[in-house]
Amino acid sequence: MKRLLLAVLFPSLTACAAGPEVAVDVGHSLKATGARSASGQTEFSFNQRQARQLSQALTARGIGTVLIGELGEMDKLTDRTDKASAQRLFVSVHHDSVQPQYLAEAGRFHGYSVFVSRRNPYPEASLACARRIAAALQQRGESPTMHHHEAIAGENRPFADEALGVYWFDDLVVLRTARQPAVLVEHGVIVNAQEEKRLAEPAVERKLAEAVADGVQACLPALPQR
Repeated sequence: MKRLLLAVLFPSLTACAAGPEVAVDVGHSLKATGARSASGQTEFSFNQRQARQLSQALTARGIGTVLIGELGEMDKLTDRTDKASAQRLFVSVHHDSVQPQYLAEAGRFHGYSVFVSRRNPYPEASLACARRIAAALQQRGESPTMHHHEAIAGENRPFADEALGVYWFDDLVVLRTARQPAVLVEHGVIVNAQEEKRLAEPAVERKLAEAVADGVQACLPALPQR
């Protein structure tokens, strides 16, 4: 009875007290730093800041999180999904690049993309969360990039939802080895100099984090309990 009363009076407190529900994965590491931005910054540094913002945005909603790879120490991808085994949702935070032949014209590429895997144990739930996140990004003024669908080496990803910029990427290790629904969010194209500058602005980081948190909050109630 006391626990029920606390849940009614203090939902944020009881949600966090129940344990973290969302694993927020900081993409890449200090050794494997990911893409290089137009100005030479590591993708990991962008991912680290954005993941921290997302964790704060979710915590403010009463949704407990665990940050994975925050210090750049986690090089083995399956170590990430092992650490996240108790959470209900896995969200991997990334920033995007383009294929090498397009780097000279990277300024024409911009926007977010969201990836899910049909080899994940919960592909439909993963897709439902990806759609919620993508829709929330669009509601806050973001637009998807379509370049991952181009029929070239390194891309050629099938759309899971073209209008929302959601792709199937079945063999992404963190998506297929997660024990729960999992999504990977590319927040923008950092090899585009203008996009990089925008994505580094604290106000934009907060806006993107709030959008992803909106989507997570919307999809979380329907996910399996762990």
